[in-house]
Amino acid sequence: MRSLKSIAAATLTVATALSLTACGTTSNKASNSGTSDKPVTLEMWAWEPTYTDVAKKFEAENPNITINITNAGNGTKQYQALNNAISAGSGIPDIAQIEYRAVPQFALSGALKDLSEFGANDYKDFYTASAWNSVNINGGVYALPVDAGPMALFYNKEIFDKAGVTEIPTTLDEYYEAAKKIHALGDDYYITFDGGTSNPVEVMLWAVGAHPFAVDGNKVTIDVDGNEQMNEFIDLWQRMIDEHLVNTKTAQWSDDWSHALNDGRIASLMTGAWMGSMLDDNAPDGAGKWRVAPMPVLDASNPTNGEDGGSTLGIFAASDKAEAAFKFIDYLTHTKEGIKTRVDQGQFPADKATLTDSSFLERTDSYFGDQKINEVLAKAPDTVDTEWQFLPYNVYADTIYGDTAGRAARGETTVKQGVTDWLNELVSYGSTQGFEVSKK
Repeated sequence: MRSLKSIAAATLTVATALSLTACGTTSNKASNSGTSDKPVTLEMWAWEPTYTDVAKKFEAENPNITINITNAGNGTKQYQALNNAISAGSGIPDIAQIEYRAVPQFALSGALKDLSEFGANDYKDFYTASAWNSVNINGGVYALPVDAGPMALFYNKEIFDKAGVTEIPTTLDEYYEAAKKIHALGDDYYITFDGGTSNPVEVMLWAVGAHPFAVDGNKVTIDVDGNEQMNEFIDLWQRMIDEHLVNTKTAQWSDDWSHALNDGRIASLMTGAWMGSMLDDNAPDGAGKWRVAPMPVLDASNPTNGEDGGSTLGIFAASDKAEAAFKFIDYLTHTKEGIKTRVDQGQFPADKATLTDSSFLERTDSYFGDQKINEVLAKAPDTVDTEWQFLPYNVYADTIYGDTAGRAARGETTVKQGVTDWLNELVSYGSTQGFEVSKK
């Protein structure tokens, strides 16, 4: 997931006593995988700031284990550094934060250890289905889910009301109609944005139930023509671009993007639940104006959703300290203290127990007009499409999106042709990487 706000500005505080019935002060697996009295230092690469606090608490309980956390860069930058270390055969950390989208790449290449040997496969029912599916690859468990990004609609109620959008869109057709009303407020008002990067279009393919990728071991199938859901969404998105209902000039996370959110010129985001802890940093003047609603769906009779972001912790096969490494990641992901420390600081949980805990659900948030946003966000995983699969080279897929499908936002091609070019390039690339790739 994207970097969270500073720890001091956390907004999603949960009560001390989480009802995590699946685990105690320390999980069974953590207590059964103790290390010897010999001091051990674990090298961990991660950009998520909350891990530092968890590590301090873990070290207090396990004085023979030291966690040395290095920020090697967010996401793709870290993955490149990991690939370089793996190729060189040296400098590989024991543990690394890995987004769901990148887990297959490292798992199928043999870089990650299968955590089943530590009993991790027993944790299936601990997590939401989509989080578990993302780390369970070819029958192995190659990481432990840490946080998740089930999608929801974040919207500026003040702007929606001003535009006459009094009923929150529940379908994408209704969202399109709302977009026209919001743009009528002025040429620089838009319901959302598309800066030509992999978000929001790529994550929307998951949300609407498109299945462009199918992976079975070394065999990869890419649906270039697209299923009905993919093409229906592409047609709708093309209309929104053609009718200038989407801000196509502003890149996500840029200063211009933050300014447009701050003053209401970008009036909504279809994005991961983690935005609940980040929006006030990007749009501080929106305090009290924003709300959260379920994701608009393509088909109300068959609602689907997707995940935008979310990350895991994996142990590298090269590590000779795997037992101690598992003890730490098990503590971080399965104990009350490990989970609470992270959720208190804004991470959106991947475990079922927190998502049903009353102290989590009932908390109000003044930024969102004292709405109990977790009541909405906690339901988002229920309809996430669990048939979605990431490519075993999904990091590469994201890096080329802007030069293929992203060209549609710049008016250089259509959305359909851009997505087709993207998928065709992924067919060609996969074949050069030793995968048996076919397209349909």
